[in-house]
Amino acid sequence: MKKLFKFILNTIPRPLLIRLSYVARPILALALKGNNFIDPIDGKSFKMFLPYGYGNQRNNVLSPSTLSLERHRLLWIYLKNETDFFTAPKKVLHFAPEQAFYKLFRNQKNLDYTTTDLFSPLADVKADICDLPFEDNSYDIILCNHVLEHIPDDTKAMQELYRVLKPGGMGIFQIPQDLSRATTFSDDTITDQKQRAAIFGQYDHVRIYGRDYFEKLRTIGFKVVEEDYTKKIAPELVEKYCLAKGEIIPVCYK
Repeated sequence: MKKLFKFILNTIPRPLLIRLSYVARPILALALKGNNFIDPIDGKSFKMFLPYGYGNQRNNVLSPSTLSLERHRLLWIYLKNETDFFTAPKKVLHFAPEQAFYKLFRNQKNLDYTTTDLFSPLADVKADICDLPFEDNSYDIILCNHVLEHIPDDTKAMQELYRVLKPGGMGIFQIPQDLSRATTFSDDTITDQKQRAAIFGQYDHVRIYGRDYFEKLRTIGFKVVEEDYTKKIAPELVEKYCLAKGEIIPVCYK
């Protein structure tokens, strides 16, 4: 079965694959039902998760029910355990809303919830992250995950995130990050899509963030907590939830 999923993931174009995945979700969840692993977002358990990735695929990472990845499940647990996101009234801005979260957040009665993106059909407001149409100090919480690596002028994007966040507000800005790198790497002279995918993880990523990512956020004005949250979760649950051990959540305050 793993070989079949890998073949499908490698041969079907990504936009079509995503649409097919949502259609096939109930079938996948039923076929893979078991007790080995749990998706903490919906509480369902499975004998295995699906592989996912480009080139070097990661095994056992894509939830058959919510289609969440490691980062989504880690963020969900953090929000549940460490914040009042699900209980207190909050004005929330969510960039490029993930399907794993979209309906759940939309249905939260305590949230004044707005989605935004330049292209996503789930966006309430079509907007460029480098030129947002929102007023200063507008939002209590901003979620902007796996977006900045696509943005050529990430400094301007970070400045806009800071501008629209309320004083005392919280932003979570997850990115693909290579913690073995001290500094962020980019190279616009690499134009071949396959080569860019091999180097940057996806052809449309413009950089690989290193450990200096957190300091760059600080230069914008954010107070940044480098939350190594898998260290605060029981090791058996890190395995059970199929999390990426050592992934850092950048929790940013204004």
